Formats: sequence, C-alpha cells, structure tokens
Amino acid sequence: MDLDELKNRLREAGIAGAGGAGFPTYAKLDSRAETIILNSAECEPLLTLHRQCLKVHAKEILDALETVRISVDAKEAVIGIKGEYRDTVNELKRHLNDYPAIRLHLLPSVYPMGDEVVLIYEATGKVVRPGGLPIEQGVAVFNVETMYNISRALRDGTPVTEKLVTVVGEVEEGVTVRVPIGTSIEETAKMAGSIKISDPVYFVGGPMMGRIMTGDSPVTKTTNAILVLPEDHKLVLRKRMDPSLGLKRAASICCQCQMCTDLCPRHSLGHPIKPHLFMRAASNRDFTDLNPFLDTFFCSSCGLCELYSCPQGLSPRTLITEYKNGLRKNNVKAPLDPVISGVAEGRDLRKAPEERLAARLGVSQYECEAPLDDRVRTVKKVKILLSQHIGAPAVAVVKVGDMVKKGDKVGAFRENALSNTIHASIDGRVESVTDTYVEIRG
Repeated sequence: MDLDELKNRLREAGIAGAGGAGFPTYAKLDSRAETIILNSAECEPLLTLHRQCLKVHAKEILDALETVRISVDAKEAVIGIKGEYRDTVNELKRHLNDYPAIRLHLLPSVYPMGDEVVLIYEATGKVVRPGGLPIEQGVAVFNVETMYNISRALRDGTPVTEKLVTVVGEVEEGVTVRVPIGTSIEETAKMAGSIKISDPVYFVGGPMMGRIMTGDSPVTKTTNAILVLPEDHKLVLRKRMDPSLGLKRAASICCQCQMCTDLCPRHSLGHPIKPHLFMRAASNRDFTDLNPFLDTFFCSSCGLCELYSCPQGLSPRTLITEYKNGLRKNNVKAPLDPVISGVAEGRDLRKAPEERLAARLGVSQYECEAPLDDRVRTVKKVKILLSQHIGAPAVAVVKVGDMVKKGDKVGAFRENALSNTIHASIDGRVESVTDTYVEIRG
C-alpha cells in the first residue's frame, strides 16, 4: 500500500498509540524507518492486555505489521516480547514462516522493558540520543493494540471506538475487558465483578507510571489498566504525598548512595540523567551547576528510582517531574547537545526483575491471568474526550441533539497540525458538546 494512502486511512480511523502519550500513528509512518518494532513487552506489573490481544489476533496483527513494513520500505520487523509469555510466543511461531521479514526478539522479565528507548537497544543494539526520536535511528515502534487497530482499519475501515483495559486489584475477579471509549473508570472497574472495598481508589495506567483518577473519568485511547486499591495502599499514599514534603525529606536523609542513578535505565544507556545529583542540588537549593536541573528533561518518568531503587523511600521521579514541568512553563528547553557517556558496562546487572518489583510495590497479591473478554461491553453513556493524543485536540463536528451511530466522526483532526480524529463509540443522542469533550447517551 502507498505510504500516503496508509497515513490517510490511519488518520481517518483516529488511530493513536494505545498507551503512553498517544502519539498519532499516521505521524509515525516514515520512509526513513529501516526497522519496525512491535512492542509486546507489557511493561508494567499486572498488565496483560497486549500479550492476550496478540495471542488471540496473531494473524491479523502480523498481516498489519507486514503491511506497515512494506509501506515504509523497512528491511525488517521485530516483535519484542518477554520470553515468559510462552502461549503468545508459541502462537506467533505458528505463523512466522509466512513472514520472512519478521523476527521474534525474546526479552527478559525486567522493568521497564517496554520503554521504547530501552526496547530499541535490546532489539537492535541502537541507542536513541537523549531527547531524540526513534526514527533518527531508523526505527519506529508500535504497541500491540495499536497494530491491532491498524489491522481493523485496513480490513474494513473500522475506526478506534473501543479500548482493551485490564482491571485488577480489590475486585472479585481480574479481567481484561473491551469497552467503548468514554466509558467511566468506575463502570469499567465493576466489569471485574464486585469491588471488595468500600472506598476504592482507581489507580489508572499501571502501578509504576499510573495516576489516581476519579470514578467518573472516562476511558481514553491510552487507558491500559485500572488497579483498584484501598486508600491506605503504599502506592496511593506515595502518589498523594505533597512534593514539598518530599523535598524536605530528601534534604534530611538523602545519603547520596547513587542507587537511583546506578539503576536508572536511561542512565545505563548513556543518557545524562543522574537523579542523585539532582536530589543533592534540589534539596540544598544549590544552583551553581544547572546541569542536574536541565538534565531532568531526559528522565523517562519510569519511577524505578523512587519505587524500587531508593533505600530511603525518597521520591526522585516526582521531584524531577515537578522541576521539569516548572522549566517548561518558563519556556526553558532541553539542552540541544547533551553529553552522552555510552552504554554502561554493568548494564545487564542493573536491571530490575519484574517479580521483585511487584513485591516491593505491594501488588504481588493482585497478580492474576486477568483473561481477555473480547466482546464489546454495552454501556448507556460515554464521555469522549477530544484530546486523547499528543498534539492539538480534535474539533467537535456534532451538536447537542444530533443522533449518531457508532463509528461516526464526532471530532475532526485539525489541519496543518499534529492532531487526530475522534469517533462515536456507541449509538445514541449527543447530550453535551464542549471544547474538550462530547457526551453521548445510548
């Protein structure tokens, strides 16, 4: 398929990265790509949707992956998947003889293997420069559900109206469900059966990089998991901690052991991010050397430093994020020519085993298969955000009172901008339209 045609079809289908920041997929398609990577690392503990989707829809996803590879004229496609996902690996091996340009790369069970910079190095040996894009190294990365959405768009023009979400935690039975986009977090959580606690906290997006959201918040194209937790769980308490308190704790007890830096995945690849130096400078308000502050731009926010590495239970990731956001608000940009130190010799010895990480997070008891229920759940009302992706929000093209069908366009991408298309996820009547969302009642 012609590359421009493929881009247009994916843009019309509203496909964005099904996780992370939601980068519009059409904008990732680039003829400079020599390698296409399918990310099935299932980065965080407790998430299961990617390996399950890939197992159930292996042939469709492989077909789409091959189409993307041919369209950008890439030499190869690589499926990065943890070796422990044996059922999915075996299912892929049943089909791979039909795709000579696609190979498997089995990954170790460590975190954060799904970080695209880490994954690219593991699968190709290439290091993406600090602040750079994978395409500079001739690589484009897509996760499994994104590729599945591509396959549906190519097969019959199906737009993105549904999302796979893993629901685990204090629920009757963990499950991975397929829900209309715009379904509330609370309604989605209850699809895993009764909630076992009276005042649940919805931790959305995984235990390492997720955030607390209210029950009426909507599922978007990037919602991968809902972890139902009690209010006194350590993850909830850490997330709700006042950053100013974290800074005071750092000033009093940070011993500069460097564990946060030694185990930092980006630092191990030579990126100039050294959390221990940042903690020293920030806690002492030492601005004689600005590099520890400017280098915060190169932090991936994986959370390993504060949720695994630090023996004192300090919060480097949270404080780094606060400073980074402050710099951006004041129009300070990342250094253009950062110093790269090269891949650390002991990198392989500094990886965080996922099983040990889950234990340290206090979520081991929630580990379960969370089997995939691939039927689309029925809901009566959805709140569809017009910004579910990096870039400019879509522009609403419906008005209150309009009757829409599932798949109808409710938000158009903005011309001459990085944007995306948004579609109705259920049949119904438009109840509300604002600059940020469209509500539909079935």
